[in-house]
Amino acid sequence: MSTEAATDTPAAEQPPRSASWAMDLRTTRMLRFAVGSTLAAAIAYVYEWPLFFVTPVLTIAFLTKDIPGFTPQKRNLIAYVSGAVLLGLLFTLFLQPFPMVYVPLLGLVLFNIYYLINRRGPFIFALMSLLAVIILPMMSMADEQLALGFALYFGFSACLAIVIYTIAHGLFPDPPGTPVPPDYEFQPGYSEPAAQAALKSTLAVLPLVVLFISFEFLGQLLAVVYAGILSLTAEHSAGWAMGMKLLKSTLLGGIAAIAVYWLLVAVPEMHFFLILWFVTMLIFARFIYSDHPLSKYMGSAAVAMTILVSGALGPEADFVGKIIIRVVMICLAALYVGAALAVVDRYFFSAKKESQDP
Repeated sequence: MSTEAATDTPAAEQPPRSASWAMDLRTTRMLRFAVGSTLAAAIAYVYEWPLFFVTPVLTIAFLTKDIPGFTPQKRNLIAYVSGAVLLGLLFTLFLQPFPMVYVPLLGLVLFNIYYLINRRGPFIFALMSLLAVIILPMMSMADEQLALGFALYFGFSACLAIVIYTIAHGLFPDPPGTPVPPDYEFQPGYSEPAAQAALKSTLAVLPLVVLFISFEFLGQLLAVVYAGILSLTAEHSAGWAMGMKLLKSTLLGGIAAIAVYWLLVAVPEMHFFLILWFVTMLIFARFIYSDHPLSKYMGSAAVAMTILVSGALGPEADFVGKIIIRVVMICLAALYVGAALAVVDRYFFSAKKESQDP
């Protein structure tokens, strides 16, 4: 009798065993974030090629932004990587030796990158271009003859991050019926709000980049990279509140990095590292994809932790001696981004706002 009842039930009314899984968007994105981040970390920390840290950092940045999986617009990804690498090489080989030309053109390029992102241009291209004009000139200070090699390693790391992020989306696609946001909604034509926001970011970030390049603070390259990533997502109107938010994110990432490092000291095995990294990223994802008060900090905290661990696990790394300096430098970079945006908005744009008010 029970068999007949089951037979009479239409197939459409019998949900598949995985129906509950397919409807759980949050779980899907949590696993996508954890698996993609772990795969990137596994490849990067095992082989440790020059600029290996770019792969896990970019992978987490892409997954945190929740950019859609493979779409027709993704055909431009190779062009994005090539354009960013060529831009970084141009600054490294031809412009960096001439500071009077280099600094104004760097400001112009930064302005255009921020202007692009504020007009809802492709985030991947903007992020990679920003990192290219920051990383490659600083890396070339170690050896100018290796500038081309560094550029190739940067391109390889960026492409690998894109491949891993695409694989993560393939393994854990959003459930059917989930609205798919576009990669970008580029707004053509001149936009005064976008131009103002781009000018604010340029005035805030350019002095920091020039300072680090001029004084050859190569050991703190990761702090500048973190500041650059934060500047693309900073809320220009938040001012000091934004600075405090970034500081809290960095401190959370620093605490996580210290915990991860000491656990690895206790069990220095690759399989344990992969399990630990997966669990850590799953914890981050649990907060990121939730309404918890900490959710607004955890995306930046995951990037900060990855940058700190990347510096700690590199060749000849002395984590105990350097972790405090790295945490302090990255916290200062986070505070600088928020404070500089507040100062620029207060002293460069407040008069214009007051004149426009009726």
